[in-house]
Order: sequence, then C-alpha cells, then structure tokens
Amino acid sequence: MAKFMDVHDGFFGVTQEQLDAAHDADLKIEGEEGVHFEKAWLDRESGKVFCLSTAPSKEAVMRIHERAGHPISEVYEVTAEV
Repeated sequence: MAKFMDVHDGFFGVTQEQLDAAHDADLKIEGEEGVHFEKAWLDRESGKVFCLSTAPSKEAVMRIHERAGHPISEVYEVTAEV
C-alpha cells in the first residue's frame, strides 16, 4: 500500500473540533476505498490542512475526501522517508 500526503486549502478559522469532525468524516468511509487516514495537521495561518494516508491510489484518497465534503486537488505519493 502506498503512502500519500494531500493538501486542503481554505481552512481559515477552523477550530480543533471542526478539524476533528472533518477527519472523522473521512474515517467513517475510508474503508470503502481501501484508504486509511493516519494523521491530519492544520496550519491556521495559511489555512491549509495536510493529511497523511495509506491507500491503493491517489484517486482513492481524492474520492474519500470528496465524499466526506472536503475535496482536494493536491495529492502526493510519498515514496521515501527517513
């Protein structure tokens, strides 16, 4: 299974509770595409959220986020780590 990092824009003024709710929405349906969202990070200043996941493809990650109500256009496969 490959690892992916995706980027959401426009998350200005988001509270911790709202971030948790968005992540929970993904977790509820992630298995339907064979995706597992491991972590999410919020940069309040830039309004960006970064999500780390394992999945069969970047398209599967995109579909889950779309269905959960927070679509993305940036997904990167993480092919090396230290």
